Amino acid sequence: MTDRIGDDFKFYQEAINLRQHRQEVLAANIANADTPNYKARDFDFSQALRAVAQGSQASRTATELKLTSMRHLPGKAQMPDAATLLYRQPLQPSLDGNTVEMDTERVQFADNTQRYQADLTIISARIKTIMAALQQ
Repeated sequence: MTDRIGDDFKFYQEAINLRQHRQEVLAANIANADTPNYKARDFDFSQALRAVAQGSQASRTATELKLTSMRHLPGKAQMPDAATLLYRQPLQPSLDGNTVEMDTERVQFADNTQRYQADLTIISARIKTIMAALQQ
């Protein structure tokens, strides 16, 4: 039973990790709105989530910290590979080569934020349901 619960939560964990990564990418686009020749980046969330759900590790890179002392804790991090980031095509190209369109970025940022909060709400409701079942 715990494996099924773990698998269910693992899916939502991966979804939240991808949402967080997308939030960082969109925030970087907004922060570089005035940087000449900056190219706006994004990735297809549904395709990335599908790859994670199917267990594809090809689109993920692992970072491992080198231990210099036996008392150090081992550290590992996995995140979507930068190669999966796509360049966004601007509707109105600017003269300085920057492809960030603030209206598009703000809408994508707000949409991603709402979906992130919805995922957290779903996880919270699932945990409450499990806790209620365990208390009976």
